[in-house]
Amino acid sequence: MSDLIPTLADLHALKPTQQPEYADEAEVARVTAELRQRPPLVFAGECDELRAKIANVADGRAFLLQGGDCAETFDSVTANGIRNKLRVLLSMAVVLTYSAQVPVVKVGRLAGQYAKPRSNPNETRGDVTLPAYRGDAVNSLRFDAAARRHDPHRLVEVYNHSAATLNLVRAFTKGGFADIRSIHMWNSDFVRNNSKVGDKYEALTAEIDNALAFMVACGVDDESFRTVDFYSSHEALILEYEHALTRIDSRSRLPYVTSGHLLWIGERTRLLGGAHVELLAAARNPVGVKVGPAARPDDIVALADRLDPGREPGRLTFISRMGADRIREALPPIVAAVERTGRKVAWVCDPMHGNTFESANGYKTRAFSQVLEEVDGFFAVHEALGTWPGGIHMELTGDDVTECVGGIEELAEEDLSNRYESACDPRLNRNQSLELAFEIAERLAAQRRARGSNPVQDFQPVDF
Repeated sequence: MSDLIPTLADLHALKPTQQPEYADEAEVARVTAELRQRPPLVFAGECDELRAKIANVADGRAFLLQGGDCAETFDSVTANGIRNKLRVLLSMAVVLTYSAQVPVVKVGRLAGQYAKPRSNPNETRGDVTLPAYRGDAVNSLRFDAAARRHDPHRLVEVYNHSAATLNLVRAFTKGGFADIRSIHMWNSDFVRNNSKVGDKYEALTAEIDNALAFMVACGVDDESFRTVDFYSSHEALILEYEHALTRIDSRSRLPYVTSGHLLWIGERTRLLGGAHVELLAAARNPVGVKVGPAARPDDIVALADRLDPGREPGRLTFISRMGADRIREALPPIVAAVERTGRKVAWVCDPMHGNTFESANGYKTRAFSQVLEEVDGFFAVHEALGTWPGGIHMELTGDDVTECVGGIEELAEEDLSNRYESACDPRLNRNQSLELAFEIAERLAAQRRARGSNPVQDFQPVDF
């Protein structure tokens, strides 16, 4: 490994939190040695492409849509599961692209999101206490001592399942599945089959119908209609895995973490000088940082200086996860402090993690109304500050699960038991995800009107 990257021993000397506790270090060494010999999952050039697109997000010329499972499981890596997640994200992107009139950068929370930080290292059921489930990358959800053992061989399975997921995603996005006309038909079906969506969704769907018909009539039927660029992301949590998949790019001789295109540092691990920050500070990937309501503006500025000393466009994304009742108060001083430095970062809203509660019947859930309230607050903050609300980061699935209450289907707490399938946190289902996309579309359209942006009017003809 290049001296541009800290060694694994150096990272562990920083006493990182939220790491597995492996019983056999020799076993860990064998696993990491095997992973170092595996091909990269993503390529440096793809990471560079995404960084350029996030630079457009930071500059107010694109919008980032990032979504997928809270925690992927090995059992969920099926063609149908991957297809359904991809379809709901692409469906959302069509609505957002039309409303914002800017490109939507599409990033999945997939092909690597197999590890989760935990507030409590243990779980107790009755008189039995075992290690907490930390995601399939570490141990099993099954509650017995053997299953909850921290097993380093699971990291090889993370690699294998991520490779399979990326292979299928690339086939879908380049093989006709992503054709914008087909995707819009799915959105039309959503509006047509849900009587409670209201006239505003029907009107927007009709506008997109007309726009597509106009483009077809003009003879616009090129590759951009049929294929999309799609990128992978996950929280860079387990240092053995991320370090083992760090590679030196043959073109630039610079290091990239090749486990995913966009990696983020969580709220629990973003300690300045901590191991996770130091690893990603050395890598060339675009980097995200989760920011909670207790974050201090000076600390976030210091993190920006450490992760992006060169102030490179597209390098840094801050993902706020404040909670619906805190965002209007907590986010403005952070945005203002970073903006005063002259640095342009992408500002993205995670309206999920700050709005989790336990239902009366014992399920961890989220209310769609609170998710939407945090989105409203995010847009309001950026409108007041004159900054660009650059994106949305969501936990969602393409399946008809019952994990979050509310939405068009008016799911109640007693409905949660019908199909609660998440291995960790509750996700929006397909209809809730599309409903949220239509709601965000309204806010993006208003933002565009307030900015006076019109792609047609901004077009400059060429004199021949």
